[in-house]
Amino acid sequence: MKKNHDTISIDDGSLPAEDARDLLRRVRRIRLRTRHVVSAALAGQYHSAFKGRGMEFEEVRPYQIGDDVRSIDWNVSARLGDPHIKLFREERELTVMLAVDVSGSLEFGTQGQFKQDLLAEIVATLAFSASFNNDKIGLLAFTDRVEKYVPPRKGTRHVMRIVRELLALKPKGRGTAIGPAIKELDRVLRQRSVLFVASDFMDSDWETSFRAARRRHDVVPVVVNDRREREIPPMGLVEFTDPESGEKILVDTGRAAVRRRFAERVAARTLERRTTFRRMKVDPIEIETGIDFVEPLTAYFRRRERRRSR
Repeated sequence: MKKNHDTISIDDGSLPAEDARDLLRRVRRIRLRTRHVVSAALAGQYHSAFKGRGMEFEEVRPYQIGDDVRSIDWNVSARLGDPHIKLFREERELTVMLAVDVSGSLEFGTQGQFKQDLLAEIVATLAFSASFNNDKIGLLAFTDRVEKYVPPRKGTRHVMRIVRELLALKPKGRGTAIGPAIKELDRVLRQRSVLFVASDFMDSDWETSFRAARRRHDVVPVVVNDRREREIPPMGLVEFTDPESGEKILVDTGRAAVRRRFAERVAARTLERRTTFRRMKVDPIEIETGIDFVEPLTAYFRRRERRRSR
């Protein structure tokens, strides 16, 4: 099945016709949403926030009043008899890798959307922002194993492929293993890259892999949450199911002490995660379901740009 519509195509014989049509609708929705979000302003902020791989020599021109004397090319100046300076331009091309958690815990949401849907929109926005700046974009989707790997390439068509692969994916795993996913990317990426790790971070033992990847790459955590993961409303006896292990537990949510202990445990886990990021000098992007993600994203770009200009 193929449709010529803004470079979107669904071409997978393994999908039943109705599933393919539903997938096409979802891809189009995300494309329309991100087209609105990825304005020239947002793409410009992305450009300012992320450095290229270095400075590349462009040309030599005569010195002008106000030029930095440290840029004078003394060899050329001596040969021509007048001061000349070297001009450089930023080598912009980057490789951007999107490590996206597709585990069972992302199939949760109480604020009008699931965490996995929010994550898909954020990932698409980052991918289109990178594509707008002519960067290469790749995808690694993971659970407790690598579920899908799409090597980095350029172009809108490639971004649409990434969005489509992410939405069509039916994970084989249910659990979360962030550390091994980062370790695998660190192994396959040959050059320094920007690595977005998008997850709810309901996992442990990922700090070592994060630190190792940070030595070679620019690692940016994208943390998605839902309000009801922080607090439980009083609803009486409720059976909760762990979406990753399938374990069930009966909880009396009507008891204030139970709700308080739950909130305290979540707060402690959140503090531990944030402390770990601070220790590694990593600035996360934290986003919640039901809230427009554009402002947290642009706020992160602005913070990053300010750090660059210091």
